[in-house]
Amino acid sequence: MISSPPAARSRPQHTFRSVFPVLALCWLAVFFDGMDVNIYGAVMPHMLDDPGLGLTAASAGTIGSWTTFGMLIGALTAGNLTDWLGRRRMLVASVTLFSVGSAVCALAGGIGLFGFGRFVSGLGLGGLMPLCLAMVMEFAPPRRAALTTALLMTSYHFGGMAATGLGLTLAPAAGWRWVFWAGVLPAAIAVPLLLRLLPESPGVLLARGERDKADAVADRYGIPRPTVAAAPAAGAQGRLAAVRDLFRPGSRWATPLLWLASFCGLLLVYGVSTWLPQMMRAEGYGLSSSVSFLMVINAGGIVGLLIAGRTADRFGAVRVSAIWFVLTAVGALLLKAHLPLGVTYVVVAVTGVWLFSAQVMVYAATNTVYRDSERAAGLGWVTGVGRTGAVIGPWLIGALADSGNQSWGFTTFALAGLVGAIAIALVPLARRLGGNGVPAPAPVAAASALDG
Repeated sequence: MISSPPAARSRPQHTFRSVFPVLALCWLAVFFDGMDVNIYGAVMPHMLDDPGLGLTAASAGTIGSWTTFGMLIGALTAGNLTDWLGRRRMLVASVTLFSVGSAVCALAGGIGLFGFGRFVSGLGLGGLMPLCLAMVMEFAPPRRAALTTALLMTSYHFGGMAATGLGLTLAPAAGWRWVFWAGVLPAAIAVPLLLRLLPESPGVLLARGERDKADAVADRYGIPRPTVAAAPAAGAQGRLAAVRDLFRPGSRWATPLLWLASFCGLLLVYGVSTWLPQMMRAEGYGLSSSVSFLMVINAGGIVGLLIAGRTADRFGAVRVSAIWFVLTAVGALLLKAHLPLGVTYVVVAVTGVWLFSAQVMVYAATNTVYRDSERAAGLGWVTGVGRTGAVIGPWLIGALADSGNQSWGFTTFALAGLVGAIAIALVPLARRLGGNGVPAPAPVAAASALDG
C-alpha cells in the first residue's frame, strides 16, 4: 500500500474556514473598489455646484464613461500582464492605480485633469474586479461558487455605502476634494496586507510551469490541486485558442448571450452608481435625500447578493439572474414616478436587492456553460465585453440629462433590465442548440477572469 505524501495527509478540509484569508483579502480589495466607483456619484451634485471646476451634466457623463473606458482597458490587458507578474502583484498594482487616480482627482483644478484622474482610477478598477472574482471562484468551497461570489460582491456595496457616507458628511463640511483624498486610503491599507498575506493562484502558478508551488498553495488551503485542463492559458497563442474554444459547438450560441446579459447588467450598475443621486435631484428630491438614495440602493444590493447566492446554489444562477433582471426593470419604472419620499426609499432599496445581483449571477452562470479549460477565457470575456455597457451607461444618461430628458434614464434602465433578462434566460436553450460537450454545473477548480 502506497502512503499519501505528508502534504496531502495534513491538508485542511476545503471549507469557508480554510480559505477565509483569501476571501477576506479579496473582500477588502473589492470594498475599496466599490468605494472608488461610487465616490464620483456621491459627490457629483456638489461638483456640479462648484463654479470653479466647470463641470456640466454632459461633461459629467463623459467623465463617467472615461472611468469605465479605463476599466475596459484594465480588464482586457490584465490577463497578459498576469502571465509574468502573477495575480497577487496585479492586484497590488490595481489598488495602487486607483488610489493614485483618486489623488489626481483631489488635486485637479479643471475637468481635464479630473477626467484623467478618473481614467487612471478606471485602469486599476478594471483589473481588480476580474482578478478578485477569479481568486474567489478558484478558492470557493465545493458547490458554493455562486454564494462565494455573492459574498465577495457584498463588499462592493459596503464600499458604495462608505462612499455615500463620505459624500453626505465630508463633502458638505470640507468640500468634495477631501472625499477623493479618502480614496487614497486603499494604497496605505490594502497594499501591505495583499503583499504579505495573499497567496498566488495555484492555477496561474501551474500555467507558468511552477507545479510544486501550485500544489503547495493548494494543499495549504485545502483546495484541489490544479490540473493542466483547468489552468488558464498562458501566452498570446494560448489566449487566442481559449477564445476560439468559447465558440465550440457546446457554447457557440450561449457565449454571445452571456456577453449581452453582462452588457446590460453593467450598463445598469455603472449608470445607477454614477447618476442616481443627480437623477433623483432632478426629479425634485433634496440634495441630501438624493445622495442618500445611493447608500440605500447599495444596502439593498448587499441583501440581494446574500439572497441571490443561496438561491442560485439551489435553483441555478441563470434562472435567478433572469428573474432579478425583470424585477430591476419594474423597480426602474417605479422610480420614474415621483412617489412620496418614504415610499421612494423603499422602492430604491428593493430595486437594489435585484439590480446588482442580477449582474453577479451572470458571472456565476459562466460556470454552467464552460468547461474547466474554457472558464478562464469565458469569465474574462463576459466581464470584458460587459465593460462596454459600463462605458455607455454613464455617457448615455449624461446626454439625456444635458438635454433635459433625465427621466428617460429610468426608462433606459428598465429596457436594459428586460433585454438582460431575455438574454440570460435563453442561455439554457442556446446550450441545447449548440450540441454536445456542455458541462454540468460544477465547482470552479481554477478560474481566471483575466483573458478578456
